[in-house]
Amino acid sequence: MKPLSSFFLSLSLFLSLFFHGSTGQNLIQNTCKTCSKDDPNIKYGFCTSSLQAAPASQCATLRGLGMISIRLIRYNVTDTRCHVKILLKDKDLDPYVRNCLKDCFDLYSDAIISIKLAMKSYNSKKYYDANIQISSIMDAATTCEDGFKEKKGVVSPLTQRNEITFQLSAMALSMMNLIKNNNG
Repeated sequence: MKPLSSFFLSLSLFLSLFFHGSTGQNLIQNTCKTCSKDDPNIKYGFCTSSLQAAPASQCATLRGLGMISIRLIRYNVTDTRCHVKILLKDKDLDPYVRNCLKDCFDLYSDAIISIKLAMKSYNSKKYYDANIQISSIMDAATTCEDGFKEKKGVVSPLTQRNEITFQLSAMALSMMNLIKNNNG
């Protein structure tokens, strides 16, 4: 049992130095490297470019990067819902596509509520709750995309947006896991 305890103590010290000792660009790169290595749904380039584009990310701590990733989800789901609303105004839409878009609109409307709750949970360090809320957003993006696949020949106009929502959510979940494991 003792070798296992010292392993976890060493791992905890390493993670603490690795993430808290890094600043700005290094922290983003190290975090994205770890997240993309641990989760095949996270692409390193997407992770770094998403975080680097966010205001204040260069000065953020690991916990700050976690909140930035959650905010990115919020912006994305809000924008996607708006985009769906615009697509639904097209009078010439195929009825099947229209129904799929209506479903996606409802899913993304619920996702906006979920991400707001996730932000509150994250701020309160209720990572388990935030995990459930963000996981439901990943499910919403997948469900939205899958709806279009149910009819042969139908192409989703939301594929890229759904993929981004999914990947941003995976990033946030991975960062929360790093924070939790780092006693954050």
